[in-house]
Amino acid sequence: MSYKMIVLDLDDTLLRDDHSISVRTKDALMKAQELGVKVVLASGRPTFGMRHIAQELNLDHYGSFILSFNGGKIINCSTEEEMFSSTLSPEAIHKLYEVSVREGVFIHTYMGDEIITQDENPYTDIEANLTGLPIKIVPNFVNAVNEPVVKSLMVGPPEQLKEVERKLQTELADEFSIMRSKPYFLEFTEKGVTKGTSLDQLIRACGIKREEVIAIGDSYNDLSMIEFAGLGVAMGNAPDDIKEIANFVTESNMNDGVAKVVEEFILVSYHIQA
Repeated sequence: MSYKMIVLDLDDTLLRDDHSISVRTKDALMKAQELGVKVVLASGRPTFGMRHIAQELNLDHYGSFILSFNGGKIINCSTEEEMFSSTLSPEAIHKLYEVSVREGVFIHTYMGDEIITQDENPYTDIEANLTGLPIKIVPNFVNAVNEPVVKSLMVGPPEQLKEVERKLQTELADEFSIMRSKPYFLEFTEKGVTKGTSLDQLIRACGIKREEVIAIGDSYNDLSMIEFAGLGVAMGNAPDDIKEIANFVTESNMNDGVAKVVEEFILVSYHIQA
C-alpha cells in the first residue's frame, strides 16, 4: 500500500516527554513530506498550541494540515484557510459548568488565545504548560463565556474524572462528543465532532482514500482516527485497550515510535534509507 497521509497525535505520540521531536522522527517526517505524503497534526490542543510544531516540520511548505481542538478545526498550513470549524454555544458551556459544579470537578474553555477558568487548579496549569496559552481567571465563568467556543474541558483527579466520564457518556451523549485525552482531561466538543470525523472531511477534500491514511495515537481521543484510518497505529505507551483496537503497535514516544512507522510503512515503499 502506498500511503499518502500520516496523521499524528502530539502529546505522548509525536512528542517526547519533554515536548520535543526527536531528530530521527523529524528526519523521517521531512523525508515523507518530500515524497508528497501529507502530514496532519491532530491534537486536542488549540491551534495556537500547535503552530510551533507545524513550523518546525515546515508543514506550510508541503501543504500539510493542522487538525486542532480534537477535530473542532482543520487548518491548511499553506494557505491558512480554515477548512472546517465547529463550535459549542454559550448555553451549552453554561450547562457543562453546572454539571462540573455538581460533580465537583474544575472546568475551562478557550476564548481568543486564552484559557478561561473560574477556579485556579493544577490541571488547568498543566494545560497552560502544554499549549503555551495564558490562563485568565474570571470571577464568573458563566458570565465570561458569552460567545461560541470550540471545546471545553472538565479537569480533575484521574479516578474521579473516570467516574464523571462514565456518568456523562450516558447523560450527555445526545448533546456532545465526550472523550478523555489524558487521565485528568475530559473533553467536550460538538456532537459528532471527533478526530475521526474531521479526518474523514479532510481526506475527501484532498482526494485521498481512507486506506491510504496512517493514523497514530496513544489515548482515547485518538480512537476514532485510529479506527478510521487504513492503518491505525497505537503507541507502545498507549493503554492496552487502545492497542487491541489498532492494526499495529509501534514503540513508545520515547523510543521513536512514530519514526519507526514512517520508516517501515512509507520510506521503505519508496526505497528511501531511514
